[in-house]
Formats: sequence, C-alpha cells, structure tokens
Amino acid sequence: MSDTFTCVRCGLVVVTLAPGDARRNHCPSCLSSRHTIDHVDGGPSDCEGRMAPLSIAVQRDGSWSLVHRCTRCRELALHPTAPDDNQLILMRLAVRPLAEPPFPLDVFSTL
Repeated sequence: MSDTFTCVRCGLVVVTLAPGDARRNHCPSCLSSRHTIDHVDGGPSDCEGRMAPLSIAVQRDGSWSLVHRCTRCRELALHPTAPDDNQLILMRLAVRPLAEPPFPLDVFSTL
C-alpha cells in the first residue's frame, strides 16, 4: 500500500505514488501542496504553509513543472507535474501570462 496525505486545500486523500511510479507531493485535483522542505536552506521547513500553484515552468526536456509559492513564507519551489493532474487547472496556469499580461496590450497598436 502506498503512502497517502490529505490535501491542505480541498481535503482530497491523495496517494503519493503517481502514475508512472513517480512520487507526488501535490494534490492532483487542486494542485496545492504543503511546504515541508525549505529549498533555500535545504532542510525541513517549520513553516508547514500551503504551497499554492502559481505558474507552469517548461523544463529543457519539455516536461512541465508546477511553480508553487508558500502562502506563509512566500518561498517558491518547482515540482514536476503528474499524468493525472487536473488538466484544466494546468492549462489555466499555462495561459495566465497571455490572459493577464504584466503590461498594457494597447502598446502593440503603436508598433
């Protein structure tokens, strides 16, 4: 039997073994996680805050990773996506920079 955890956001009981034998650390439904490793110092985190999905990063090999930000300490972390992750939320995160650009779109009319 695989280990499980309960999602800190939606309450789903999640199996840590994702399809393809990869270990998961986030909920496949809402893509949230818990801050358990301090990536800055390389050790356990005493924060235990919710890691909220912020964006998608595409790795050199073409695989996608979730960019998470801790809602308590604001630390950023990358976590690989899994085949059974919520595809609608993944796509929303991927197109967010196009739907909500950090600059006014009317600047293109002057080019």
